[in-house]
Amino acid sequence: MHKTLHSPQHQRLVAWLKKARCDQGLTMRDLAAKLGVPHSFVGKVEQCERRLDVIEFVTYCEALGVNPIDGINQLMK
Repeated sequence: MHKTLHSPQHQRLVAWLKKARCDQGLTMRDLAAKLGVPHSFVGKVEQCERRLDVIEFVTYCEALGVNPIDGINQLMK
């Protein structure tokens, strides 16, 4: 199994998360505040420097008000 941090699937998922944030007019700092993390956390996720585990992914989606299943579907394309 290859590392997935820079895989096309991971990049699609991150792009989907970033689009959801931008569509809501949230800055990285706004989202970070909702998550209770430093804004650098969001920046690292969006720059594909940090991977989210499953629980973090669901929490991230909840903070954005999006369905995590829709994000998983991005991986299946």
